[in-house]
Amino acid sequence: MKPVVKRSLGVLSLLIVAGLIYCTYQFLKPEGDESSAPIAGAPASMTSKIERGEYLAKAADCVACHTAPGGKPFAGGFRFNLPFGAIYGTNITADRETGIGNWSDDQFVAAVRQGISPHGNLYPAMPYTSYTGMSRDDVLAIKAWLFSLPPVKQANRTNELSFPFNQRWGMKFWNLAFFDNHRFTPVTSEDDELNRGAYLAGPLGHCAECHTPRNLGFGLNNSKHLSGEVVQGWFAGNITPDQDTGIGTWSDAQLSQFLATGHAEGRSSASGPMAEVVQNSTQFLTPEDNVALVKYLRHITPIKSDISAKVNLEPEGASHSNAILPSSQTQSQGQQLFAGDCSGCHLWNGNGRQTPYASLKGSTAVNDPQGRSIVQAILRGTHLNVKDQTLIMPDFGDKYSDEEVSAVANYVLLQFGGKQGTVTAKQVAEQRKN
Repeated sequence: MKPVVKRSLGVLSLLIVAGLIYCTYQFLKPEGDESSAPIAGAPASMTSKIERGEYLAKAADCVACHTAPGGKPFAGGFRFNLPFGAIYGTNITADRETGIGNWSDDQFVAAVRQGISPHGNLYPAMPYTSYTGMSRDDVLAIKAWLFSLPPVKQANRTNELSFPFNQRWGMKFWNLAFFDNHRFTPVTSEDDELNRGAYLAGPLGHCAECHTPRNLGFGLNNSKHLSGEVVQGWFAGNITPDQDTGIGTWSDAQLSQFLATGHAEGRSSASGPMAEVVQNSTQFLTPEDNVALVKYLRHITPIKSDISAKVNLEPEGASHSNAILPSSQTQSQGQQLFAGDCSGCHLWNGNGRQTPYASLKGSTAVNDPQGRSIVQAILRGTHLNVKDQTLIMPDFGDKYSDEEVSAVANYVLLQFGGKQGTVTAKQVAEQRKN
């Protein structure tokens, strides 16, 4: 038997055993209801159901997973690369043949909050494990807004999963082991603003789905809630208030600015999936909700993650350089490539030219010795539409070899993070492939 098959069967066996262990608990546990009404997701000033639904859909970032690059909004086709294959976001427009135009209210609520669609169990790339906390009114407001948009006839793509992960019935065991079907309950000892921030970050914004490490069964490891994870090759940093490895030294103004614009002075800019979150979601939050979200992030339990990724705000290389000249000239391949293709925008001191979004100092990415997000940015570039601005870093994946990407990445880590990078050509090849 091939090793990959053995591993796949081993994981399936683990899920089945875990399901049996939790089976009694889950079946005896009452299903979540509306007895404890969660905080309404949309501001009280929004009275129209469709207006509320639009705000909620943006806060929940629905468009990101249900829109293919260059495709029509919500028509599906976005590809999720997984260790065991790929799945595709589905068409959630009101088209009756290829979308959800025939779904009842109850069917839509079950899909969003329990991961059960009329066609069977959903895979948890659809973050129903977080959306489960939403109120029924909020879920149906999103449905009302989606149904107000023009339907798009576009067939859903077939998932490409290896056995046994292509067996949807296996998700029943996964749900028994890792899914807690419940509604959000405000903490009575906390004020309304903090509880609102918790609802925005949890059920709606589902921050944990990217920023919380996964366990062996690909469920969330809640003992390390929001302490950082790798998503689509990008490093989603620790967003707990830990002073060394999280956001503990960020000011409220920096956090608020980052969520609203994708850039925080002295902390660099959003890229990759986080740029998409800002573009599609957090920039549209009201100022009050922005403040509530920041307040919540300030009050969660701090968790210390990899200390080697602690942000160095005064790296020697950048601090001793000026805009047009580095502090020291070397013959390294990384510096030479940076001089030719990167220094014109980022500058040798990392302050950025023409736009602050090109700044590098203070960034989580340039302080991760593994350079995961740097490699992704070099290979794929990054794109952000925010506040009537279009900001683009071009990709160099076709121009640079794996060795050249690793050389540039390690130079950037040294110059702007003061870190000895560990990026190798092999790592770049893996990230390029995935």
